[in-house]
Amino acid sequence: MNHPSFPRCLLAVALAGGLSLSNLAGAVDTIKIGIAGPMTGGYAAFGEQFWRGASQAAEDINAAGGIDGKQIELVKGDDACEPKQATAVANRLLDQDKVAAVVGHFCSSSTIPASEVYADAGVLVITPGSTNPQVTERGLPTVFRMCGRDDQQGPLAADFIVNELKAKKIAVVHDKDTYGQGIADAMRARLKELNADDRVVLYEGLTRGEKDFNALVTKIKAADADTVYFGGLYNEAGPLLRQLREQGLKVNFLSGDGSLDPAIVTTAGGPQFVEGAYMTSVREARNIASSQDVVKKMKEAGFDPAGFTLYAYAALEAIAASMNGAKTGDGMKLAEWLKAHTVPTVLGPKTWDAKGDLNETSFSLFVWGPDGNYTEMQK
Repeated sequence: MNHPSFPRCLLAVALAGGLSLSNLAGAVDTIKIGIAGPMTGGYAAFGEQFWRGASQAAEDINAAGGIDGKQIELVKGDDACEPKQATAVANRLLDQDKVAAVVGHFCSSSTIPASEVYADAGVLVITPGSTNPQVTERGLPTVFRMCGRDDQQGPLAADFIVNELKAKKIAVVHDKDTYGQGIADAMRARLKELNADDRVVLYEGLTRGEKDFNALVTKIKAADADTVYFGGLYNEAGPLLRQLREQGLKVNFLSGDGSLDPAIVTTAGGPQFVEGAYMTSVREARNIASSQDVVKKMKEAGFDPAGFTLYAYAALEAIAASMNGAKTGDGMKLAEWLKAHTVPTVLGPKTWDAKGDLNETSFSLFVWGPDGNYTEMQK
């Protein structure tokens, strides 16, 4: 647990005392909300989704009157999916930028330490994309998700591998990170429930940032695997897919939401290498009826709100709803309000349990086509 600095201690005391929104905003008619994630680096595509989604939400909420008459001002926090940098970003957002709440982070390995900083200060944080169970299993009352968990997502992949692909020999690869290894292990736990864990012929970790996986591909080939499951992000999934294909392995390939981004086509070297690969991820938000007006608006502005874009939009909607509803900037009271109310969002109505997890979540299965785009197969 991180210990709050002196200014953050003052913030926590003020919030605990029921600081009003007008006092929180100060002399300026804005309420600052932090948007934290990988804005630079190998996973910046996800950071851009967060920023674009939150920016559109802020524009729309402000046009409708803002939060208790105050305008939302967004503050960007770049953690590059690095845990130490995430902690530094969290401290800066609180101590320097004086944000009232946070949308973020993306990588679970960043969200977990950063959320301890926010929890110390009693500040509300909603992650649109961190799926590791430990994000909400630590009993931090001001930590929420706008997505599901890997112990829900992993089993979907395992069921598909066993029941649809009829896999006989499975290679399980992960990136040794909180998210990547966590989702791989969640998938494997479901294989055990299906009495199919004896089909796992290889369990191997790679290192984030690596590009040469030929030695790993050789191991997969030697194990005679017919299916590869990868727990990790697109920056490694792409090169791994390409090198599998270049060595002539026509194995089934599955990964999770960290790989379901158009950037995987670039990292793989072209759509021919990702064609036919399967991914699990949060429901395709662009297909939801309640999102259509926002989708149209963002597309007309030149940005396709894929992936977690609309999840970030919904996270900011939830923060604004809690502040408008509770009439306070106190993160504990905002958390209590969210756990007691249904919030209408671009993703539909949302409610949360005592841990800060959504009461109703859904993951879908996707497949990559020859044109470099993915299609939602089933939920």
